[in-house]
Amino acid sequence: MRRNLILLDLLLAVLIGVVSWQFWTGYSDRLRQQQAFLKIPAPAAPPALVSIPAPPGQVSAANYVEVASVLLFSKDRNPTVIVDVVPPKQVPAFPRYYGMMNWGGGPKVILAPKAGDPQKSYVPGDTVGDFKLVTIAQSGLVFEWDGKKIPAKYEEMKDTSAPRQETASTGSQGARGASVVNVSSPASSGGSESPVKRVTEPVVNLSGPTRGPGGDQGGGVRGCVPGDSTPSGAIVDGYRKIVSVNPFGGGCRWERVQ
Repeated sequence: MRRNLILLDLLLAVLIGVVSWQFWTGYSDRLRQQQAFLKIPAPAAPPALVSIPAPPGQVSAANYVEVASVLLFSKDRNPTVIVDVVPPKQVPAFPRYYGMMNWGGGPKVILAPKAGDPQKSYVPGDTVGDFKLVTIAQSGLVFEWDGKKIPAKYEEMKDTSAPRQETASTGSQGARGASVVNVSSPASSGGSESPVKRVTEPVVNLSGPTRGPGGDQGGGVRGCVPGDSTPSGAIVDGYRKIVSVNPFGGGCRWERVQ
């Protein structure tokens, strides 16, 4: 039994020695192959090929016309800019001027927004049609329109249209009529014939607190009522309205018709 164990131990020792020798032999061969591989010179690499691109052409704005004409985010792009010019506003016609008066409280002008409209007295700050009266000067008036100050002379604003004649028969309009004055030359009393002039003057008989003669001032003269829109030269209740204008102001009065 002991002999068998000794033989088995010897057999195992021999087997271990054989395996160790095989392992060492393989390891040595691997080292020799590695050293031999490292001693082999590496082959030279071929030279690298460098490709030089062609030089770019001359830059011209005409080459980018399509880029300027087409925009990816807008289909209605147009490189041609069209500027809409808004025509300037036309200054409307100035109000019509009929006179000026000053009763000590500052000058007032008699205006109408346009020919044929009712006349009214205005002071600086009042609105006349499309204009605002700013200044009453000796040479003319200064209006404000569209944020701009526009001067106007009295000659430019005078109403040159023919006055409207308000005549009617006495039967149809008893309050209005026409007075006919026969004027003959002094030579007609001597027997010689002279033409007779027939002068027709409008006679306006209107009642109301804002039209017609005012208070009696003596000498056949009456004053004007503030806000009276009766035109100059009209005859109301036997008095003729007279509006005078001078460089220093103006006046208004009613004189008895002789």
